[in-house]
Amino acid sequence: MTEMTGARALVKALEREGTRHIFGISGGSLIPICDELLNSDMRFILARHEQGAAHMADGYARVLNKVGVCMATSGPGATNLVTGLATAQIDSSPVVAVTGQVNRAVIGSDAFQECDIIGVSASVTKYNIQAMSPGEIPEAVKKAFHVANTGRKGAVLVDIPKDCTTESADITFPDQVTFRGYTVNAAPRPEELDWAARILAGAERPIIMAGGGVISAGASGELVELAELLLAPTATSLMGKGAIPGDHPLSLGLCGMHGTMEANMMVPKSDVLLVVGSRFSDRTTGKISEFAPNTKVIHVDIDRSEIDKNVETMTRVVGDAKLALRGLLDRVRVLRTAKTSPEWSKRIHEFRCDMGENGEERPPYLRAPKVIRALRQELPRDAIVTTEVGQNQMWAALHYDAYLPRTFFTSGGLGTMGWGFPASIGAKAAKPEVPVVDIAGDGSFGMTENGLATAVEEELPVVVVVLNNNVLGMVAQWQRLFYDRRYSAVKLKGNPDFVKLAGAYGAEGVRVGTYDEFRAAVRRALKADVPTVIDVPIDPEENVMPMVPPGMGLKDTLMEGA
Repeated sequence: MTEMTGARALVKALEREGTRHIFGISGGSLIPICDELLNSDMRFILARHEQGAAHMADGYARVLNKVGVCMATSGPGATNLVTGLATAQIDSSPVVAVTGQVNRAVIGSDAFQECDIIGVSASVTKYNIQAMSPGEIPEAVKKAFHVANTGRKGAVLVDIPKDCTTESADITFPDQVTFRGYTVNAAPRPEELDWAARILAGAERPIIMAGGGVISAGASGELVELAELLLAPTATSLMGKGAIPGDHPLSLGLCGMHGTMEANMMVPKSDVLLVVGSRFSDRTTGKISEFAPNTKVIHVDIDRSEIDKNVETMTRVVGDAKLALRGLLDRVRVLRTAKTSPEWSKRIHEFRCDMGENGEERPPYLRAPKVIRALRQELPRDAIVTTEVGQNQMWAALHYDAYLPRTFFTSGGLGTMGWGFPASIGAKAAKPEVPVVDIAGDGSFGMTENGLATAVEEELPVVVVVLNNNVLGMVAQWQRLFYDRRYSAVKLKGNPDFVKLAGAYGAEGVRVGTYDEFRAAVRRALKADVPTVIDVPIDPEENVMPMVPPGMGLKDTLMEGA
């Protein structure tokens, strides 16, 4: 045991967990901690809003597959983290938030900047804990990292009263932690693998659907190997994009509300559907009763609570996706009896269509899908792309091919506008040698554009491509298609000039009017040593297609003009 202050104990505990970056904003209850950070090699990246700090930590965590850390003061600082924690939690991203709290003696008295952040955050975190003495801080941190980064990963919050950080005590740093009610069984049960393998081995029209769990487990290699063994066309959920290379001949692309025609038409026609690390969200399945009505569904997931929650399965495999896929590969090789019809895998081409070129091109607007494809051509294979939420997100999911896992990131379950830009800053901090691009809409970018100050100050030259239609595009699309074009609360007439905005922060800004200008702007941005905002005017009437209308099934997928 060593005597030290709680603040020093916290910093040492974070260092012992391998923390190199912290994203946050200081405040009264964090002053002792921030002072102690001056004695550490950890880099504190100063955000301009706590929500942005949480998203930065989230992007960092997703790129490196390790815990991202954010920090905020008590009261409004802590509550501003909540949206970021909810985003990370539902997308199974390992984020640990450290929040300051008022002194212990005044907790419960409505002291200045007091908030019960434990109660507030309980429903949007995997676990939260309040350290009520300096000696409890190291164990709280150890527990937080353990819970956040094991099993189904997620968000954890550690709350520390200010006087716990200034008070000294004899401190012990635990090497391991265990606590009742939390066990992780990553290894699948052999009997579950046996039964699932028998079903797969007899499949004639197999389909695989890969979710974010495949990427989290580092199981993309096993996924592709199994798909090739079965000749199984493979779709992805939004979070699973990149699990199979977008240019692989068995890749079906995105399945769901804005999924590709080949994915949405083939999934319901499969005789066996193997779903790995995906939770069957409503945006993936459409109308549940028509998702895969005559299909034997095998669900592989590390979270037992997701099995049979939304879609009834024939059998399950509970465990780590990498271990499960490896077990299935070994068994299917021995058991394989049925032959996948060559016509089955060839049907991908039957449904594949040239998306995004329908409709008239109306100058001065550029077509969003064509812009996305041009961006893909200008970026190296390992470039990292984040997206905002809305039409820009779906255009990116449809038209940007991700070739490697952990190169395409988005807010899936919560659909958090403003996520992509701060997440790109976190991603760039994680991998400064790799190009990082945020595909944004003007509505989303306006929510967290103050992160430009952080990106400039911290010398993190991310690129933001703003698909600018001066409207909240996805809401407007729904109003156009389902509300007789009655537009309400969607027109962004007060948008700033994004080129001038970028310049005001010390970043580069450029507006493009042709595809050649766009390509040239991307090439310049990739060489720049400051962030670059590329303003791309697009048609406010342009729709994201294909689309499954609300309340309909995948077979009801609409194309433009249908």
